[in-house]
Amino acid sequence: MFKTLATLGLAAALLVGTVTATMAADAKPVKIGWAAWSDAEFVTKLAARLIETKLNQKVELVQADVAPLYQGVGRGDLDAMMMAWLPQTHADYYAKVKEKVETLGTVYDGAKLGWVVPDYIPADQIGSIEDLKKEDVQKKLSGTIQGIDPGAGLTRLSEKAEKDYGLGSYKLQISSEAGMLTTVDRAVRGEKWFVATAWSPHWMFGKHQLRYLDDPKKSLGEAEHVDILARKDFKSEYPKVADFLSRMKLPIPDLEAAMFTAQQSSYDQAVDKYIADHPDQVKSWIGEEG
Repeated sequence: MFKTLATLGLAAALLVGTVTATMAADAKPVKIGWAAWSDAEFVTKLAARLIETKLNQKVELVQADVAPLYQGVGRGDLDAMMMAWLPQTHADYYAKVKEKVETLGTVYDGAKLGWVVPDYIPADQIGSIEDLKKEDVQKKLSGTIQGIDPGAGLTRLSEKAEKDYGLGSYKLQISSEAGMLTTVDRAVRGEKWFVATAWSPHWMFGKHQLRYLDDPKKSLGEAEHVDILARKDFKSEYPKVADFLSRMKLPIPDLEAAMFTAQQSSYDQAVDKYIADHPDQVKSWIGEEG
């Protein structure tokens, strides 16, 4: 009898220890990093909301530039990031950490980088990046290509495109996404000529009539996929969250519509609307864990 009680006591102690360890793991928030880009902000906040409300796991969102995000996941300071543009845009960043991270899944396919102009500029005057070398075109564009933040992969590729196409007389105006959008808004209101670095998905394509310039040299790459990266051991420590993230995938038209909603209201309201409008999609992401 004493042996039986001792055995039961040991089993109970082990059970309590296991439950305590599980509760401690659940109490520790999952840290997800994101950069201040519209698509990254929406998908990250959507994921965070579902992880907290459907999986009962706390989430801490950490905003940083793209390079520190890769470094953070690689070091294990961050648990995951949802904005790895591959195979080309973030190739340099990924190469430095690929042995230290694992890919959970692809959050959307068909992502694109490029340079855009407004539709009111005739296509026969500017249809390709090659056309920017025309003297009259350069004059109307004030010799400026409106860019975004210095650490972005799009900025690195745009600098490469300048060299590939012999656009040394142009200045790539380094700014931020917000700065680029302000320039675009102001120029469109006055129907002024401009060329700006851009990417899809983005809500600005729902607000303005813009078109990508042809890139015959493929300097800015081709269609890409945006992956979710996690630190090593994340899947074993947070299996429910890892499984959810591996299933989370958004069609680009749905994502762009949600991003536009966020601009008209807020990201929190856009997340609420997306969840309400896509119950079957959300259910498939949650899977049996829900």
